[in-house]
Amino acid sequence: MLNPKQHNIKKVLITGGTGFIGSNLAEALLNRGCDVKILRRKNSDLRAVEGLDVEHLIGSLDNISSLRNALKNCDTVFHTAAVVAMWKGKREEQINTNIQGTKNILTAASESGVEKFVHTSSIAALGYKKDGDFSDEQTDFNWPENLTYKYSKHVAEQNVMQAIENGLPGVVVNPAIVIGQKDYRFHGGALIKRINSGFIPFYIPGGINIAYIDDVVQGHISAAEKGRVGERYILGGTNLTIKEAFDSIAKVIGARSPKIKAPENILKFVAKLFDFYSTLTGTKPPISSDLIASMGINFWFSSEKAIKELDYKITPFETAVQKTYEWYKDEGLM
Repeated sequence: MLNPKQHNIKKVLITGGTGFIGSNLAEALLNRGCDVKILRRKNSDLRAVEGLDVEHLIGSLDNISSLRNALKNCDTVFHTAAVVAMWKGKREEQINTNIQGTKNILTAASESGVEKFVHTSSIAALGYKKDGDFSDEQTDFNWPENLTYKYSKHVAEQNVMQAIENGLPGVVVNPAIVIGQKDYRFHGGALIKRINSGFIPFYIPGGINIAYIDDVVQGHISAAEKGRVGERYILGGTNLTIKEAFDSIAKVIGARSPKIKAPENILKFVAKLFDFYSTLTGTKPPISSDLIASMGINFWFSSEKAIKELDYKITPFETAVQKTYEWYKDEGLM
């Protein structure tokens, strides 16, 4: 399915607009002269959108009438809302938000006749190459269902593709781990925070892909403007071993990097203990089985499709770390 002409973004709805990606996206779109509405809950943390001239609409993904209202007069939807967590205590919330909530916004968007729907998925919705090669948009999902975040993002993508087959002009983007400004909840920034605090005593085998927020935001906008309907685009960054990532972060911020490789069997046992404890207490564990599920796997990705079709750019990793660290310091968070 080809998109014959570039879409002109004018009136936008962003779900998850107070979050990390959503708030940066809102600011970038405002700077381009777009009218921007964000859908949020009454009790949302508003730090990331402070000072932004966006229209606040109170609602939620589980209230379809609020979605229909929010979509009025919008030509473009960026669905960035999701529950991002790597522990089993969030399973029900992730199923409700990431899967059912996405179904609801797809239904409302299909009814509203929007011109472009951009779904923020994740590299977590893609599989890994067992030969260590880079995964791409065609790599089949091959993670177990009990890894709820990955599974929920995978199923949500399937629902988006079904809606596209039914006529919704949609595009999927798959960001990697993202670092950058406005990450108040320390998603990707947790790596920098922990290296800065000396909290990480070991490193684990395997590889990760880390992207900078400005690149990911521009990738979203380009996907809306010229992404091909029915396609997905990986918005990645630098492929690194976890040890290389830790060493680079430590060098940039002037901290110490862990030198000892984690004993894998002991780490798995400890993670299961924390799984049990967090289930009993309902608290987020410092480590979980979900978090270390990719231990030993080089979870690496190619962004070549986005580079070719969306003019996607990748900021050097050290530059991304430096800018992120400086923002955290300016905010008094490190």
